[in-house]
Amino acid sequence: MLDAAAKGVFPPPDGTTTVVAQTDARDAGVLAFTAHTVVFTDEPESWVREALAATGCDPLAASMNPRFLTAFMDRTGRLHDTIDLLTVAPALSGPPPLALGEVRDREHPRVVRALARRDEVRMWEAPGGVLVLGRGVGGRWEAAIEVAEEVRHRGTGRQLALAARHLVPSEHVWSQQSPGNARSVRVFQAAGYRPVGSEALLLPGDG
Repeated sequence: MLDAAAKGVFPPPDGTTTVVAQTDARDAGVLAFTAHTVVFTDEPESWVREALAATGCDPLAASMNPRFLTAFMDRTGRLHDTIDLLTVAPALSGPPPLALGEVRDREHPRVVRALARRDEVRMWEAPGGVLVLGRGVGGRWEAAIEVAEEVRHRGTGRQLALAARHLVPSEHVWSQQSPGNARSVRVFQAAGYRPVGSEALLLPGDG
């Protein structure tokens, strides 16, 4: 389903919710596409349907409603940070647009943080910024960046997001941005990432 969405093929906009099993023990949550949501969990589908109905919401909104997400966390003992905008971009050939140095220190705080959410994590540094790639939900390759305040408005964030498209060992690279983080949303869209949906990721309580 993720591979199809990356290529612009989405679930039918029929107002329904699809329930699928987790692809690994770490990741559970909700994906919302246009008029179709996907709940990925190892909990019984019957429980998911009952919890959605218990929100009293329009079915189109129920899966991202705080009542359902709270019930989901209570049921599974998981934690949830925010509902993210889910974006994706095709990989690009050739070298990245800026010089990067790979960080191989697995104890680096940014690497440690990424390892709580992703596998096969790699990290690069550039003056004033970092880029992290790793495999997240469903094994998809995901990019995250950080830019120091003193180098903002110089295009560093866009170049880092674009660099991920050159470095990712896959057909596509994904990234999630909090909708309230307008800077990040603008940066990734300027680097060619297009929005495909929203995501609420629930991680184990110690994640």
